[in-house]
Amino acid sequence: MITSTANVKVKRLASLQKKRRLREEEGVFLVEGIRMFREAPLERLREIYISEAFYKKEKEMLEKILKDTRIRAELLSDAIYEHISDTKTPQGVLCVVERRERGIDEMIENQLPFLLVLDNLQDPGNVGTILRTAEGAGATGVILSRDCADIYNPKTIRATMGSVYRVPFCYAENIPEVLGKINEAGIGTFAAHLDGKCAYDEMDYRRPCAFLIGNEGNGLRDETAIKAKKYIQIPMLGNVESLNAAVAASILMFEAARQRRK
Repeated sequence: MITSTANVKVKRLASLQKKRRLREEEGVFLVEGIRMFREAPLERLREIYISEAFYKKEKEMLEKILKDTRIRAELLSDAIYEHISDTKTPQGVLCVVERRERGIDEMIENQLPFLLVLDNLQDPGNVGTILRTAEGAGATGVILSRDCADIYNPKTIRATMGSVYRVPFCYAENIPEVLGKINEAGIGTFAAHLDGKCAYDEMDYRRPCAFLIGNEGNGLRDETAIKAKKYIQIPMLGNVESLNAAVAASILMFEAARQRRK
C-alpha cells in the first residue's frame, strides 16, 4: 500500500489531475468513481488506484471487476487517495485511461451526420454537459476549437457521466476551415445566434446537420458565424437575451432528435 506523498506514482497522479500538458504528453486522462471505472473500455484502462477504506467496504465487488481488467490495482492509504483526488468527497477508485479522439473527416463522412461545433467554450461543466447531452440526443460527433475547455479536465470528465468514452469528438486547429469542409460535404450548418431570424424549430434537421455553439459570454466569433448557412434563434419571453451554452445546445439537439424520430 502506498502511504507517502513523496511516492513517484502519487506525484505523477497529482500532476495529471492539474496539468493539461502532461495529460496530452502521456495521452491519458483520469476518471474517478465506481461508475466511471465500470464503464471504461477495458482496452483503454492503463492503471487503477483504490483507497484502503473503499477496498475494505467493496472488496468482493472490486475483485470481480479487477479480474476482468487483468490490471494489478494499487492500494492507497485514505490520506494519499484524498491527496490525489479532485473531488471534495473522494469516491475510492481512480483510473488512468488512454485518450482516444476521432478524425474530422470520419465525422463528416458519417452516413447521416448530426454534429456539434463548439467555438471557444470556456466552462468545463458546459463542455461535459454538451457531450453527455450529445449522446442522449443521438449526435454523431462533437468538434471543439483548440481554445475550448479541456475535455479531459477532471471537471469536464465528471460532467460527461461516461459519455466521454462513447461520443466521437476531436479538437480542430481552425474551426472556420473545418466548417468549410462541412459545408462542402452538404451538411447544413446552423448557428445559434442573436441575429437569427428563424426560430430553431422551424428548420429541417432530418438531413445532415451541424449546430454551431459559441462562447458563454460573447457567442460565436465572426469568422466562425459567417460560415454558417443559417442563423437560428431560440425564442424567449421576459428580459432574457440568451441561454447558457449547454442549455441552448441541448434544446437544439433534442429538436433534431425529435424530428429524426418521425
